[in-house]
Amino acid sequence: MADKALCSIRPGHCVEVEGFIPHGCKRFNINLGKNNNSNIVIHFDARFDHLGDKGKIVMNSVKDGVFGNEQREGFFPFQMGSHTKVCFTFEKDKILIQLPAGSPLSFPIRFPITEITYVSVEELEAKSITLE
Repeated sequence: MADKALCSIRPGHCVEVEGFIPHGCKRFNINLGKNNNSNIVIHFDARFDHLGDKGKIVMNSVKDGVFGNEQREGFFPFQMGSHTKVCFTFEKDKILIQLPAGSPLSFPIRFPITEITYVSVEELEAKSITLE
């Protein structure tokens, strides 16, 4: 089940997603983009065990419905059966991602965008989506 929100996020603002990771979760993902799923600035996919990835964060973008090149991170601070919080800060040329532990991750903005208007959360039991 996906939780979706329409919003208006400009550079300098952040989106904070809080939720519960259910037991048996194979993955959860958070998408930030423009209007719908065809233009996603960041597809953040935390994979416990999905498509051959175990304990990996995979990030990507989607432009006009086409995925770009994946960026993989080996640092994986998530645990099934626990609460988590992930914060995405929209900067002019990148998205900074603050995880529950460790240094922030950075993902480049791959196409021109001045406003994020779409947030979706899948496979994570979302408690709150906060815009700052």
